[in-house]
Amino acid sequence: MVEQSHTAGWWPRLYEPLLNVGQKVADWVAPRSDASAVEDTYEINVELPGVKAEDVDVSVHDNNLIVRGEKRHSREEKGRTFFFSEREYGLFQRSFRLPPDADSDTIDAAFSDGVLCLRIAKHAPSEPAGKKIEVRRG
Repeated sequence: MVEQSHTAGWWPRLYEPLLNVGQKVADWVAPRSDASAVEDTYEINVELPGVKAEDVDVSVHDNNLIVRGEKRHSREEKGRTFFFSEREYGLFQRSFRLPPDADSDTIDAAFSDGVLCLRIAKHAPSEPAGKKIEVRRG
């Protein structure tokens, strides 16, 4: 009985640091962004320094807005000794769940100065659909 409680307590502590590894990797690779809204539009800004507009792909799938692309490695290394390099290169992806009133058919994407600006229109509030039913006599 003592052996089981010792083992049960030991195992969760062993893998506990690994529980959030997937999220940590995604946070490291995913570009930084912010999201906001005004009366009729949602806006998402994604920081993509060093990325070219032609290397960015924006799509919608299952009510998720997906931004993916690649920051290409383009530095000259011949004859150069690096003491450190903190620059990141490679593929990236970030997805955003669209709110229920977002109109995924009217998304505008503009890229300027390393920032991708996505504007998503909101559906206009609809009047409750109603229909008058005539009551017949007898």
